[in-house]
Amino acid sequence: MRKLLTRRTAGLLGLATLVLSACAGAPKVDDSQRSMLDRLPFVYKMPVQQGNIVTAEQVDQLQPGMNKRQVRYLLGTPLLADFFNSDRWDYVYTMRRGHKALERRRVTVLFKDDALVGVEGDLRPNPKPAGTDKAKETMVSVPDYKSNEGLISRALEAIGVKKAN
Repeated sequence: MRKLLTRRTAGLLGLATLVLSACAGAPKVDDSQRSMLDRLPFVYKMPVQQGNIVTAEQVDQLQPGMNKRQVRYLLGTPLLADFFNSDRWDYVYTMRRGHKALERRRVTVLFKDDALVGVEGDLRPNPKPAGTDKAKETMVSVPDYKSNEGLISRALEAIGVKKAN
C-alpha cells in the first residue's frame, strides 16, 4: 500500500512538473500573434484609452517659468509622479482603436525650484512665429448708404411721379 502511494505521489509530481514547464516555455503573445477570433474584421473591438490625453495645443501653452499648479491646470494630474524626484512629471497616453495598432504618446515635464524648465517626449511646445501677437488687420469695404425704399416708392420714382432725393 505504501509503495502504491509513493508511486502515485511521484506520478502526480512528475505530471505537475511537465505541465508547469510547458507553461513556462510558452511564447509571449504580441499584437501580431493574437487568436484568430481577434483578427476577424467583423468582430467588434472596443476602443481602449488609458492615461492622460495631452494635445499639442495644451503643450503649446506651456511656457518656461510656469509653476507646478499652472502646469497641472493645463495638463491635468500626471500619470507618473516620481516619489524620489518631485521635479519630474510624466504624462503617458495609450489608445487602441479596434484592430489598429496601439498608439502611444509620452510627455515629460521638468521643473527646477517649482518653475517649468523643460518639456521632453513626443509632443514639444511649438514657439509662436514672430508677428502672430499682433491683432490681424482686416480691410472691410462699406457700400455707400442708400435709403431703404420700398418697391412702390421706387416704381413711383421710375415713372416720374415721385422726386428722387
